[in-house]
Amino acid sequence: MSRPKRELQLGFSYHITMRCNNREFRLTRLECRKVLLYAIEKLNEKYSLKLYAICIMSNHIHYLMEPAIAEELPKIMHWLNWYTAMCFNRMLNRTGHFWEKRYHSTGFPNSDRQRALNTLRYIHANPKAAGFQRGFFYDFSNYGSYERLTDDGLTEWHPAFLALGKSLQECAERYKRFCEKYRPKPKPEIKRVWGSKLLAGLGIARGSPKKHSKGQMGLPWDSWEAENAEILAVAIKFVGANALNPKIALMMLGE
Repeated sequence: MSRPKRELQLGFSYHITMRCNNREFRLTRLECRKVLLYAIEKLNEKYSLKLYAICIMSNHIHYLMEPAIAEELPKIMHWLNWYTAMCFNRMLNRTGHFWEKRYHSTGFPNSDRQRALNTLRYIHANPKAAGFQRGFFYDFSNYGSYERLTDDGLTEWHPAFLALGKSLQECAERYKRFCEKYRPKPKPEIKRVWGSKLLAGLGIARGSPKKHSKGQMGLPWDSWEAENAEILAVAIKFVGANALNPKIALMMLGE
């Protein structure tokens, strides 16, 4: 059965979600996150696009982006996923698929301001909804650039954000209040699938054991030569613009 064709239109923003294969916590390593930010900078050099939001979680990533040429979205994601998978497999001394199947993408017109704001808030609220952040500030999302009006070097403000007020400060204040109203929806219960009762009777665990991740978890890691000043500079600018406490966050980066 062929894959359904993506509907791509000019002037649309696309909310994209990409997960690690088997939903493994491969993005907990600080080194991986730094290389991912560096890859996005290289992506901006290769393709014309606007990245409005990003949030790097432990096993998945959220993006909100607008390609200048809508039909190039598959090429953009193919290059980004290929480049990062190549880097991460080498860094983690592994082979095979790094990313899980096809990326999920949902598009909407930039003129739909309410949906744009809801999507921005949903992406920025991911760490809070996951339970390891009390507020919206997070080292590896660009919420800080919206509230503090900073330049992180990779992202820019969505037109819906810029329409919130007559000044940038008013836009930031209104977006902050809008985010404070967010209440995450409870996750649906896991439905039993065929064979679950049989597996339970045999004493065989269904699927992989549940994994917990808060911050950095241990993974096999060897030094990698791509840990260089150019990669570090991209991470320093992004994290410094978005972290709740930039001084502490930059110390973690080795600055």
